[in-house]
Amino acid sequence: MKSAVETLNPTRVRLTVEVPFEELKDSLDAAYKKINQQVTVKGFRKGKIPARVIDQRFGRGAVLEEAVNDALPKFYTEAVNEADVNPLGQPEVDITELKDGELLAFTAEVDIRPTIEIPDYSGIEVTVDAVEVTDEDVEKSVEQLRERFASTNPVERAAAEGDVVTIDLEAKVDGEVLPDGVASGVQYTIGSGELLDGIDEAVTGLEAGGEATFTSELKGGSAEGKEAEVTVKVTQVAARELPELDDDFAQMASEFDTLEELKADSRKRLENMKQYDQATQAQERVLDELLKLAEVPIPEKLLEDEVNTRKHNLEHHQLGQMGLSIEKYLELQGKTLEEFEAETREQAVKGIKTQFILDELVNKEKLNVNQEELTEHLMRRAASSGMSPDQFAKAVVEGGQVPMLVGEVARGKALAVVVEAAKVVDTNGEPVELDDEDEADETAEKVEASAEESEDKGEGKTEA
Repeated sequence: MKSAVETLNPTRVRLTVEVPFEELKDSLDAAYKKINQQVTVKGFRKGKIPARVIDQRFGRGAVLEEAVNDALPKFYTEAVNEADVNPLGQPEVDITELKDGELLAFTAEVDIRPTIEIPDYSGIEVTVDAVEVTDEDVEKSVEQLRERFASTNPVERAAAEGDVVTIDLEAKVDGEVLPDGVASGVQYTIGSGELLDGIDEAVTGLEAGGEATFTSELKGGSAEGKEAEVTVKVTQVAARELPELDDDFAQMASEFDTLEELKADSRKRLENMKQYDQATQAQERVLDELLKLAEVPIPEKLLEDEVNTRKHNLEHHQLGQMGLSIEKYLELQGKTLEEFEAETREQAVKGIKTQFILDELVNKEKLNVNQEELTEHLMRRAASSGMSPDQFAKAVVEGGQVPMLVGEVARGKALAVVVEAAKVVDTNGEPVELDDEDEADETAEKVEASAEESEDKGEGKTEA
């Protein structure tokens, strides 16, 4: 076999391959064997039909087509290895010559990983939010905990904001009660905004037994999006009572004996959360600066696949689970379709660039992933997916996604190298020390999003 490679652009090549006919022997034998099992010829046992009879009855062309389809992946892979290129996705194959008994020639155009020059990232400087926990932050945290321990007691008075009312609802559209427009015994906290627009105003001031009618756009059900006339009847008004903020509350709501100990713990937890947010912010901003420094050509086909993958995941998974159409989603987001398309494309470009440059850094820095790092990453991914570690690990192995997880961990380590070399200060001008690779791992995974999905669909495969 002879092959040559021609660079069409920084992300695409054309392979030209010539195969002497004798190298097709194994594929020709396999083709005759396959056809033997599929056809019957009177006078011959199944599987024992001579090649010359198959040629006469079914045509030599059918055999050649079967043989070429069998052989192309092998010869394409050999050509890729000889050219030392990293293909992305499926090749576009064109058979340019097929002379029976003499020669098979074909070309294969395919996207490749571009050659990337890693820039000097030692001069990167970013500013992040300072870690500051105020007394107001602590009070708000304790108040949220207090809300969780609130009790409700029925009262004989008009309903007011913050009260929990028990209500019956009936919705009509064009004067007809909707089949799914009746509900009884619904508990609703006035001011929470969890039900229909206009319900707060309708029930405020009503006592048990009182009712009101208002108009609202339905948010779900058979008449979603339509204006409905809604009648609401209050059957009970209950006041929420918060526990006293004292040592007894601390003992009831936590493992601490005093309120001061509870507040101190709340302050520490808030500091930890803000430190984590600060680390994540630093990594994202360092990554943004790194991407600005690097020239990263993007294969157009890979980009289109990534954009389509993101759209599909949003429409058929995220929005599908919420019962939203893409039109309704855009309306809620206040975006036009054009803005959504541009934003999705921008995110896809960033994801692909991130993967390419961090992968190049992995190679340059000779970063390896050990079993402990892979296990820790798997545990995090399992937790975020809602699966047990065992379930997630089984799904990863069965889906052949172990290399993908290894890549995610390696890219996280590469990002940590860049962050360590960067100068990070907070808004007070104080230097920020970042030494946790876990956040870098998660940040790399998040910003690259599903860029590897579209690549993994085809990289290294040889279907033609």
